[in-house]
Amino acid sequence: MRSQLLKTGFIAVSLMGLFACENTLEEYNPSGLTSETVYTTPEGFETLVNAAYSYQRWWYGKEEGYNIAETGTDIWTSGAGEVYRDLTQYLNLQGSNTALTNEWREFYAAINLCNGGINRIEGAGLSAALRPVREGELRFLRAFYYWHIVETWGGVHFTTTETNGIVTTANKTPVETFYNQIFEDLKIAVNNLPATQPQYGRVTKGAAQAFLARMYLTRGMNKEALEMAKAVLEGNYGYKLEANYADLWKMSNLKSKEVIYTVDYSANLALNDLANSTFNPYGHSRGSNNAHLLFLMKYDDRPGMTRDITNGRPFNRYMPTRFLLDLFSADDARYEGSFMESWYANSNTLPTGIAKGDTAVYCTKLDIADAVEASKKYQTYDRADIYLADGTVKDNLRYPTLSKFMDPTRASLNEAQSARDVFVIRLAEVYLIAAEAAMQTGDLAKAAEYVNVVRTRAAKPGKAAAMQVKAADITLDFILDERARELAGEQLRWFDLKRTGKLVERIKKYAPDNAVNIQEHHVVRPIPQTQLDAVVNKSEFKQNAGYQ
Repeated sequence: MRSQLLKTGFIAVSLMGLFACENTLEEYNPSGLTSETVYTTPEGFETLVNAAYSYQRWWYGKEEGYNIAETGTDIWTSGAGEVYRDLTQYLNLQGSNTALTNEWREFYAAINLCNGGINRIEGAGLSAALRPVREGELRFLRAFYYWHIVETWGGVHFTTTETNGIVTTANKTPVETFYNQIFEDLKIAVNNLPATQPQYGRVTKGAAQAFLARMYLTRGMNKEALEMAKAVLEGNYGYKLEANYADLWKMSNLKSKEVIYTVDYSANLALNDLANSTFNPYGHSRGSNNAHLLFLMKYDDRPGMTRDITNGRPFNRYMPTRFLLDLFSADDARYEGSFMESWYANSNTLPTGIAKGDTAVYCTKLDIADAVEASKKYQTYDRADIYLADGTVKDNLRYPTLSKFMDPTRASLNEAQSARDVFVIRLAEVYLIAAEAAMQTGDLAKAAEYVNVVRTRAAKPGKAAAMQVKAADITLDFILDERARELAGEQLRWFDLKRTGKLVERIKKYAPDNAVNIQEHHVVRPIPQTQLDAVVNKSEFKQNAGYQ
């Protein structure tokens, strides 16, 4: 549902695709088209499929998606600039939350578009070779969107029928029904999709298999999850772990062989999804990938520092919990590959004894003796400055900063848009899916073997042996810890904790700022109030339990 209207979907597509390159997905809505002309010509149907991809950009790389999927967990809490504390700290979380409202609206518009395309593809005039591929893409996307919906809100509105015009009723559908459809769609996608696609960003067979493995794991179908993960790992797709974890996050390496599925953003920002009253009235208010803004501490008011492109524009939304920082051993290169602790003087006004390029600010997870701190010319923020003894936050302005998503290629220091692609599924996650599934089926030795592939890559030079784990080390909590080390910030954590039944437990244990208000009903989010207000069958379509 899109507020009171459940629209046909294609009208929400940007005109920007008129100018897109041939090797990227276009988002194009020719003026004056009706649904009938879109569905019944090959050219029109192509715009429909491309549009179905575009809704992913409302979640991936956007603040709304990060707050719903990554914060409110054991590894992130609120920075001083946090906007959605109700999501991060469960502080009076209700259906009025605008992030949830926006994602609901866009995901149901996407579902409606996928439904229309799947049900009308026979009459689209596609070639015999192309038709199954496009159906596979739409099936994958419908499953992808429905997974986000059902895990976020539980058993809410479900349909496989295209809807036009005003909708005033909604249904409550069992979670199992969602997953039955998700599995049906993904199996068709796996069968239909090719190993490679001519356009970057389109889903492939390997991506569908990897996502299906994630879905099997989510539903506790561990034997099937392991088999599907192995199909990806042994499928000769050319996927390969980067030798150096930090290289994953270089702007020059967006098309890494480790990436199985991505939401791509164009280097030409005009081709992305920034709202524009003329060309893209349904776009996002910020547009493109915004992750580079969200995890940065406030550095540009410190002595010797001024805002620049290299250090980014600090929105100061999210900060790591002390627990997350402590997960990384001294042998693990993923800490330095994920976080930055030093800021170097770049201002024309410098403190005494500090030159440009010298350390101006140092934030560390370690304890530094007071005498050592006092001896430094630069400002230091150590463990005791950032966190209190119980792990609650003492300073939500200065902390080690997640650097994975920073973008020094932006044109200006205040540019909020980044061309960085969002890595939705990486090969490392597939190894960890296989490890968890193997553990759940009782093969701890095999689980350790899969984990050690990831940990070997993560080891600092000469520390590979020290990073290895044994079968006896493998527990569900260990795997969740390992997923945090590997995947922190990648819009998976809330789902990981929910599917393992560990959300409330681990927040209470490891994230004291988030634990104050967390309750059992928070394993699903509140249905947007705008949707509840719009339906006429209010006695049937009610708010999720625990919310007003």
